[in-house]
Amino acid sequence: MAIDQSEARVQPLMGQVTYPVAGDATSEAVLAELGVDNMDIAVVAIGQDVQANIMVSVLLKTMGLPYIVARAHDELHGATLERIGCNKVVHPEAEMGARLAHNLFNPDAQEYMELTESYGISRIRVPDRFANMTLRETGFTGVRDKYGVSVLALKRGDEITLSPDPDDGLLPGDVLVVAGRDELVDRIST
Repeated sequence: MAIDQSEARVQPLMGQVTYPVAGDATSEAVLAELGVDNMDIAVVAIGQDVQANIMVSVLLKTMGLPYIVARAHDELHGATLERIGCNKVVHPEAEMGARLAHNLFNPDAQEYMELTESYGISRIRVPDRFANMTLRETGFTGVRDKYGVSVLALKRGDEITLSPDPDDGLLPGDVLVVAGRDELVDRIST
């Protein structure tokens, strides 16, 4: 089984830079014993216990950690974490739910990143009807063409071409990275 490049970079560091806490992480003494005050980044991934999540975040901020990433349970929790000074607040359930919903409605979408409520970047498998055609022939040559999206990249196997030429051909199995309004990207699959 092949390991992707990010896994290959992370695996040698496992256990050297991560310290799961199986105790009362809301105690400054426990955090100090772990040497947290000597670290550059902390990730507070406590899920359901909102109070513990906030307490640990406040303690880390008080200890002077330069960068804190914290998981939020809901919008109010996220706003609280931002107000206490967390550098990045993530909403994993909401983000994954939106991504999953988008992918369910567009089966050719392999991945989606929302930029605004109705605009995003999608990685889509080239539909079979476009195989052995050029980008120009398919109508992907500019935002004013047939689909109204911008083709950012073309991926073929392990090779990636940024800003592909309109005369580049598409092969079965190719992947396009496109940016545009969601309803326009969805039209590509229909």
